[in-house]
Amino acid sequence: MKDDRESFIAERAARVEDYRDDGPLQEAAEGFMRESLRARYSYQFDWLGLPIIQYPQDVFALQEIIWRTRPDVIIETGIARGGSLIFSASMLALLDLTDAERAGVPVADRRRVIGIDLDIRAHNRQAVETHPLAGRIEMVEGDSTDPAVLDEVRRSIRSEQRVMVCLDSSHTHDHVSKELDLYAPLVTPGCYCAVFDTVIEEFETAVFPGRPWGKGDNPMTAVRDFLARDSGFEVDESISDKLLLTVARSGYLKRIA
Repeated sequence: MKDDRESFIAERAARVEDYRDDGPLQEAAEGFMRESLRARYSYQFDWLGLPIIQYPQDVFALQEIIWRTRPDVIIETGIARGGSLIFSASMLALLDLTDAERAGVPVADRRRVIGIDLDIRAHNRQAVETHPLAGRIEMVEGDSTDPAVLDEVRRSIRSEQRVMVCLDSSHTHDHVSKELDLYAPLVTPGCYCAVFDTVIEEFETAVFPGRPWGKGDNPMTAVRDFLARDSGFEVDESISDKLLLTVARSGYLKRIA
């Protein structure tokens, strides 16, 4: 049979282009996002036994990014119940498994995840530390914007290692802006800084009752300000465009310089 892989990829790209102008599809996606955010839909999923608190579509996007860019270290701000750490650790374990040159490397040199959270609750810490992938995870308790926390993270990364960052802690404009200024410079060219919950900007504050963030004060506004002053990153809109359902619309930032 004829090798149709190139044409298959081209068809997919053309389909995403069509999505942008597909009014009924865009309207359906927006309606689902609004109602699913209200219903706390993202809280319903686990990754290898721990709650991940993400939309499955965004988890799939992260999988594609990690496989393609092959980071050595993933830095995550916001640990919650630990599922995202386990997801990243499992992906990095797969990368090590498929890299022949890394076969038999010492444990200290394996790919790993660094998770940062202001308050790591004892039961969540225990769940992560007793997981089979715990050996690939380092947890740092403290404010992600504290210079001492950043220094601790920096000390854990060697200069030759490829770094990816995921920002998913407090969603106020000021906090995310500080995180971008501190952690985006750690991202390796060609790798990504994923900023979650930019979707807050797309809906009225009533969708997020009782939160200190809302329309006009959220990760999206922080991303816009960051990109205006840092030309080293660009939004990979192709990811959001194909997902349709994502809390990180325009939040997948690729380092280009």
